[in-house]
Amino acid sequence: MNKIKKIKIILKIFFLFVFSTKNIQAEFFKDISHLIENNIPRLSYGIAVTDIDNDNKFDFIVTGYQYPNLALSFKKKKIKNIINQKIFADQNRRAIGIAACDVDTDGKEEIYILNTDSFSGKKIYADRLLDFDHNRNFKDLFEDSINKQSLNFIAGRSVACVDRMGNGKNSIYVSNYGGPARFYSIQGKKIVDEAPKLNINKITGGRAIVAGHILSDRVDMFVSNERGPNFLYKNLKNKFVNVAKRYGVEDIHQNGRGTVLADILYRGKLDIISANWQGYHRIYVLRKNKFLDLLDLSFNRPSKARTIISADFDNDGYDEIFINNIGQSNKLFKVRENGVLESIPLQNAKLFDGFGTGAAVADVDGDGILELLIGNGESFKQPLNLFKAKIEKNSSFLRIKPLNKYNSPARGSTVILKSNLRTHAKTIDAGSGYLCQMEPVAHFGIRKGEADFRVTIKWTNGETQSFSIDKFNQELTVKQKL
Repeated sequence: MNKIKKIKIILKIFFLFVFSTKNIQAEFFKDISHLIENNIPRLSYGIAVTDIDNDNKFDFIVTGYQYPNLALSFKKKKIKNIINQKIFADQNRRAIGIAACDVDTDGKEEIYILNTDSFSGKKIYADRLLDFDHNRNFKDLFEDSINKQSLNFIAGRSVACVDRMGNGKNSIYVSNYGGPARFYSIQGKKIVDEAPKLNINKITGGRAIVAGHILSDRVDMFVSNERGPNFLYKNLKNKFVNVAKRYGVEDIHQNGRGTVLADILYRGKLDIISANWQGYHRIYVLRKNKFLDLLDLSFNRPSKARTIISADFDNDGYDEIFINNIGQSNKLFKVRENGVLESIPLQNAKLFDGFGTGAAVADVDGDGILELLIGNGESFKQPLNLFKAKIEKNSSFLRIKPLNKYNSPARGSTVILKSNLRTHAKTIDAGSGYLCQMEPVAHFGIRKGEADFRVTIKWTNGETQSFSIDKFNQELTVKQKL
């Protein structure tokens, strides 16, 4: 080998090393799935986040499709399942949708688990509404004799926690497929389906549901559907009116999947991000009395979308949008000013051979950085995946956790962070993604050069509460004033 050829080979190896090192450093997520104990291949679907063991730390509640439901908690530097009660694990049923919601106003969230053993219409296994008794054992409120007539025996998909009246008395919207939607409330000890009374018991291919301050000062609902138009329920005097056609979000030629509320333009208002199954994904931005679809060819491009999440994973003060696809590579976009999307290449969380179904975000280890948990399943057994963004050393965060007058998470309320650089609204998640529900916290990364911070909470009754911020890297719990 001559000297010139040796030099060329050495240079080639050097540049390959530099390039690969640069790529490693540029990787957005690090894979921390090894922290999950007994992470066996399984069929997992929806994931919700709540404080199930009342230790003031959030836990991932993962549904299992003929596999046990899990309550994953960060204990001793590991992610462990902390509940093995038979009625909770319930591995003979086929759970896919889930949401935590305080429906009995005791200050603790119950867990609604939606079981689906058929694609559409009637099903064999009913849903569960799980609550703790005085001995910290789960009981299914539907098993009370007075509630058996209210059982949901229709195949469904997603679930959301909705404070329709704005008084902290939550209801649960169940998005059914091939049968009427449900809207469950508790009256005394009785579970009542209020959907017929409210005229929201529509029969369609129900898929995803989000609830929050979309149009009114109360909690509105956007329902993403398949084989039929989407619904946009505006809350008018505690009643719901479908205004989807008027506001241009019916999207009748697409098949809905994941949906999330996010402030795309950093203007202090929530927009709607809606993914469609092998169809064009939407970012609906409200302009006067119409939602306009923000066009971005890379984002809008059709994919086999399941869950969609909006969160600030890397604490830089700009949200990311994560699209979890099934049998295709996942995608990630950073939302810059004026809604400009920047595509972020993925390696670890790309999961091109993943069968992603549900996903959720929460800070379960209390370090101020969000964890992303992805459930896999449907057509192939796979373990869970857990990721965390690589954070700059000098990054800061602020977390706001609003509680309603019953001391439970004020799901459906809005938190607005205003500074010299932005006005940024985040919803306290009532149910989003697809089949899923995120942590009930507004998580903000802090931008470089930001100052003069003020937070406003818009409660589910439309009233607001404001205060200044002079300290970062903390989670503030804010109780609604009576």
